[in-house]
Amino acid sequence: MDSLDKKILRLLQEDATLAVSDVAKRVGLSTTPCWRRLQKLEEDGVIRRRVALLDPTLVNLGVTVFVAIRTNSHSTEWLRRFSEVVGDFPEVVEFYRMSGQVDYLLRVVVPDIAAYDAFYKRLIARIEIRDVSSSFAMEQIKYTTELPLDYMKMDKFRSVRDD
Repeated sequence: MDSLDKKILRLLQEDATLAVSDVAKRVGLSTTPCWRRLQKLEEDGVIRRRVALLDPTLVNLGVTVFVAIRTNSHSTEWLRRFSEVVGDFPEVVEFYRMSGQVDYLLRVVVPDIAAYDAFYKRLIARIEIRDVSSSFAMEQIKYTTELPLDYMKMDKFRSVRDD
C-alpha cells in the first residue's frame, strides 16, 4: 500500500457512497487505476465491506451497555460454545476476549433497561457464567468507525501501475 491507497481509504471511511470517479478525482488518479486499487483493497481484505451507519436512537436502541464477563471455564470448547451463544444475540454489537480481570467484554445495544434485563436472562439461561458486571453508558462522547491510518505500513514499491 502507498500514500494513494491511504488517501482512498481515508475518503471511503468518511463516505463509502462516493463514486469511483469522485474518489479518483480527489486523490489525483483517473477512474480506471482508482477502480483497480479499490478492487485490490477489497480482494486483500483491507476493505472488508461497505455499510450504512445508523443512528441508534432513531432505531430505538438508545441504551448502550458494556458487559464484563468472567468465567470459570477457559477451554476451547467453552469458548466455541460461548461464541455461538453470543452470536445468536443481535443486541451484542461488539464481543472481545480480554486480558486481565475480565475474560470477555460485550457491547450491547437495547431500547431500555427492561430490554437489557431480558437479554441478560436469555444469556445466562444458555451458558454458565461466573460473574457478569454491567455498566450503562450515560453519554457517548466520541464514536467513530474510522480507523487511524497513520500507522499503516507503506510499500516502497507498488506493483500496480497508476497511469
